[in-house]
Amino acid sequence: PVPGSPQELTTVRVQDPRVQNEGSWNSYVDYKIFLHTNSRAFTAKTSCVRRRYREFVWLRRQLQRNAGLVPVPELPGKSAFFVGSTDEFIERRRQGLQHFLER
Repeated sequence: PVPGSPQELTTVRVQDPRVQNEGSWNSYVDYKIFLHTNSRAFTAKTSCVRRRYREFVWLRRQLQRNAGLVPVPELPGKSAFFVGSTDEFIERRRQGLQHFLER
């Protein structure tokens, strides 16, 4: 860091889960991923995309391939037999994905 220069900050949020194709065999949940940064390494200071769980799985695999000895955080589990409401499961997963991206 250069003395007197502002500290670089990056904020990422996982929010707004949405069920897509609800009621069909191929329904899934996607999440809005919002990024805000003042880092000069990024050309866009804000970014927003929607991603589903399997894309987080892909990202984790890519990170593992390139991480060397640095541990890659775990993703929240993928449970076909969740006890509780679907809304509770979606919220727990959202929180887990948020934690994964923060780490």
